[in-house]
Amino acid sequence: MSSAVDFDQLVAALGDAIVVSDAHGAITAWNPAAERIFGYTAAEAMGRSLDIIIPERLRKRHWDGYEQSMATGETRYGTTVLKVPAVNKAGDALSIAFTVGMLYSEDRKVTGIVAAIRDETARFNEERALRKRLAELEALANSAA
Repeated sequence: MSSAVDFDQLVAALGDAIVVSDAHGAITAWNPAAERIFGYTAAEAMGRSLDIIIPERLRKRHWDGYEQSMATGETRYGTTVLKVPAVNKAGDALSIAFTVGMLYSEDRKVTGIVAAIRDETARFNEERALRKRLAELEALANSAA
């Protein structure tokens, strides 16, 4: 019995998006979950900048951090989940949560980053609605007291 894993099949089967980008931020891998979440086919995404999923207002901050990671070979988001806004092909706002891993060549030169991304938009919207309702109820209770 073999325990070898077909990594292409594994990445394709995952419910979370797997996005790989090179040292310059060009997309080099895009799984079916990334297609579902962001709306771009793999053919449309491959070779394009990560800017296709980053809201314009956050791009400078993203690229500053990305360049720092490429220069140092380190990221603080390898074990810490980062929750940020994103955008899909239609221009709709998303809320995503992700971790990243640095990728290296055999001589330990940084070659890119892999991100495991989950769409948290529905949960984020539910929590926002609950916070709003709680604030309304607290205001009502305070006005009645």
